Amino acid sequence: MKLSECVPQRLSKMMVGVILLVGALGLIVTGFTLLPVIGLVLAVPVIVLGVYFIKIHLNEKCEIDPL
Repeated sequence: MKLSECVPQRLSKMMVGVILLVGALGLIVTGFTLLPVIGLVLAVPVIVLGVYFIKIHLNEKCEIDPL
């Protein structure tokens, strides 16, 4: 496993996941202040997508074996 091959993949998946979770947080805040039903309904799938991107498996070369 080359570290230089795996770092961009790990960073990109974490960045996408964090951006989605921040977007979900924004939708939740909007849901409580401006659009109660729409903001909260849209926040749930965005949270699921954010968690999915953070937990998604990389290719076999970049996976770390669990102990």
